[in-house]
This record gives sequence, C-alpha cells and structure tokens, in this order.
Amino acid sequence: MLRSALGVFFSLMIVFSPLVQAKDTKNTSAKKQTTASKTTAKKTTSANAGSAKAAPKTASRASAGKATANKTAAAGKSSSKAQKSTARNSKASSRQSASLNNKENLVKKSVVVNGKRKTVYERVAKPVLPVVPPVVTAGDLAGLNMTRDPLALASNVALVLDQSNATVLFEKNANVTLPIASITKLMTALVVVESRQDMNEILEVTNDDIDREKNSSSRLRVGSRLSRANMLHIALMSSENRAASALGRHYPGGLPAFVVAMNAKARELGMTGTHYVDSTGLSSQNVATARDLAKLVTAASRHPVLCQYSTDTKYVVEPGGHSLQYANSNRLVNNPDWEIGLQKTGYISEAGRCLVMQAHINGRPIVMIFLDSKGKYSRLGDAQRIRKWIEETQPQNASRKVRAIES
Repeated sequence: MLRSALGVFFSLMIVFSPLVQAKDTKNTSAKKQTTASKTTAKKTTSANAGSAKAAPKTASRASAGKATANKTAAAGKSSSKAQKSTARNSKASSRQSASLNNKENLVKKSVVVNGKRKTVYERVAKPVLPVVPPVVTAGDLAGLNMTRDPLALASNVALVLDQSNATVLFEKNANVTLPIASITKLMTALVVVESRQDMNEILEVTNDDIDREKNSSSRLRVGSRLSRANMLHIALMSSENRAASALGRHYPGGLPAFVVAMNAKARELGMTGTHYVDSTGLSSQNVATARDLAKLVTAASRHPVLCQYSTDTKYVVEPGGHSLQYANSNRLVNNPDWEIGLQKTGYISEAGRCLVMQAHINGRPIVMIFLDSKGKYSRLGDAQRIRKWIEETQPQNASRKVRAIES
C-alpha cells in the first residue's frame, strides 16, 4: 500500500513539475516586467517632475512677455493718442499760421480714405497776381494828361458846343489828333446810309471779319447771316465789330473802296485832322480831332435811322436761327433824366475811353465829345459834369476854353 502510495506521488510529481517550472518562469517574467514598469514609471515621474520644475520658468517668461506686450500696446495707444493730439495741434497751428500768413490760404478738401470720406485742410499759397502796368495812351504820350481844366474832367480831350449856332461852350485839347477807336463806326454808318444800299440785303459773316489785330471777341459767329439793317443796328448800338466789318466788305468794291469812301466823306465835312483805315476802329490808325468829330456828330444826327439805332437800349437779332440780345454800350441811354439824340462809344488801349453824344439840355441841342478818358465810367461822369455845369451857368460862349497844356 505504502509502495503504491509513493508510486502515485512520484508519478504526480513528474507530471506537475513542468507546470510548476512554467509557472515560475511566468512569475519571473512578470516580476521583471513589473520592475521595468516601475523603472519606467520612475523615469517618467522624474521627467514630469523636471517638466513641472521648468513650467514655472516658462510661465514666468510668458507672463513677462505678456507684460511687455501690454506695455508695448499701452505705449502704442499712448503714441497714437499723442499723434492724434499732435495732428490736432498741427491743424490748429496750421489754421493759426494760415490766418497769420497773408501769403497762404487754408483750403478745405474732402478726401476718401479706406472707403470713408474725410475732411482735411491744406495750406496753399495765394496766387500771385501779376502787376499790370498802367496803360499809356496816345494822349498821355503827347502830354495831354498834364492839362488841367476848371471842371476837373477825367478825359484828356473834350469839346462841348451848341449845335443850333455852332458856338463852342467848352474846349480842352480839341485840335489834337488822336486814335478814336469805335467812334469810327459812326462814319461807317453814315457812309452806308448815304450810299443808299439795300437795307434788306442779307450779309454773311466770314473769316475776313475776324479781328486779327486786337483779337477781340464777337457774338456773331462765322457763317452768321443778318440783314444790312440789323448789322448796322448792332454796330451802332452795341459796337459789334464783325457787323461793322461785314458792312464795309459788302460795299461795292469791297473794304478798300469803303475806306476810300469814308475818307472822302471826312474831307467833304471838313474833317481835316481825320483819317480812316478800316470800318471798325480796331486800328489805332483811325484818328481824328474832337472838332472833327463834332462835325461828324452833327452830320449823322440829320439821319433819323442813325439816331434811333444808336440810342436803342436793347435789340434782338437772329443769326442762324438762334436769338441774340444786344444792349447799348452807353448806360446813359437808360437814364430818363437824359434826352439823347445820338451817341457812340469807343475803346482801344491807344485811344482810352471815348464818347460822342448829341443831347438836349435845357432845351438846347448840345454836342459833347470826350476822348482819352481813363476810367470805364469816367467819360459818363464827364458828361454828367458838363450837363450840370450847363444847367447851372447857362454858358453862351467858350469861356471855359482850355487849349494850352498847363501844369
């Protein structure tokens, strides 16, 4: 029995011994793995601890960077505010300096920046106006501006006479030959009327009527067509240069023949100091004396059509299908206190401001000639002075004669 029991025991030992060895191997391997895991865990823990130690330093650096950024942003905001303040001060300073500097202007402009409209101010230099030298007329060159007269007229030349008996009432340099500008058109009108040309004939403005001497403007374009009567009307009333030129060109023989007729008429009237070279008066070579022009005014006043055309206040013409309204170049025709029978104005730089008139003053037909006046309205002022003088003194002779050049 004992032997049997021992046999069974040893048999079991033989069977289970490999299993035990395998189990021990597994346990050993598990222990090794556990040990390795612990070692790895320790290393990981150590590494994490190192990272944890380094984290405060990194956080500290990040915090420092953040603080620096905050300081930079604050500085930027402060700088931006300073710049805006500087800009405002600069604008204010610009306005103040612009207001203090009489050579600059402050200009307000509207600009678009990033799609938004803004208003800005810029300082710009004031335009420098050219210094225009005083115009020296032919009368000034002759020394006529040194003449003094009792009425203190602005015109270098003046002549006033009673047309009913040709008595000279006032005279100032009346025998000096000077350029007469558009007073020339009065002779142009006289020649046209006395030549008995068809007043209904249509005249056309061409390139030949363009002013190439003074380069003056005209409301009549090249190609404009008007009757001779209408051309004469606006030439007299409003001193239309192209109309006067067209009148001369359409004379039999053209403009040269017309100028010959003008000079022949001057000789017929006894205008010994007169000479014409064109029908407009744009040339300074159209010259006459005040005494000569008084004769011309007297002759022209005998033609009712010239009296009417020269004293109309307004007139409308239709060249080429469009309407043009002209006004009288003499403002006195609009004054109800004046009774003007005939008038004509004129101006070029060599002649100064000129005016000839026939008017009734105190029931007397008075002829007035003013040449080489310096202001735009001074010739009209001289006419007013003469009228007042006649009304107050009732002159009967040339007691107000001024002939010699006086200091």
